[in-house]
Amino acid sequence: MIVFKRGELWFLVQLLLFALIFFLPRVELFPFPFWLRILGLAIIAVGGVFGTGGVLALGRNFSPYPKPIEGGALVTTGVYGIVRHPIYTGLILGTLGWGIFRENLLGAALAVVLFVFFDLKSRREERWLVEAYAGYADYRRRVKKLAPWVY
Repeated sequence: MIVFKRGELWFLVQLLLFALIFFLPRVELFPFPFWLRILGLAIIAVGGVFGTGGVLALGRNFSPYPKPIEGGALVTTGVYGIVRHPIYTGLILGTLGWGIFRENLLGAALAVVLFVFFDLKSRREERWLVEAYAGYADYRRRVKKLAPWVY
């Protein structure tokens, strides 16, 4: 029997979603204006800032699994002061920007699927975070989950 104690199943589904996004054929319904493709690059860059900032801020606390590591510390500064899950935010924005840059509406739509997936994954993760860190419940009330200042 396979037991997923750290959220390995969430991680596997995430890998499958990214494989789908990466290998998705380009479906061009109509050409995007140049400025929109440049906007796609800008969205990728913003996503990169959030994702990279999240990984760097976590440092030794980083794990590919949603369950916090044993003996870890709660990080609430840097990009974690703007959004509770900046790595997820970065991946969502990167996917959206990539779809726009490639003029692929289906690819951009997969960013919505990714948003829903990360919203569900973060709900499980946050139950573990509340158990692991006394200050997490207060942090959760102060800082939005996936979209800065919005959600």
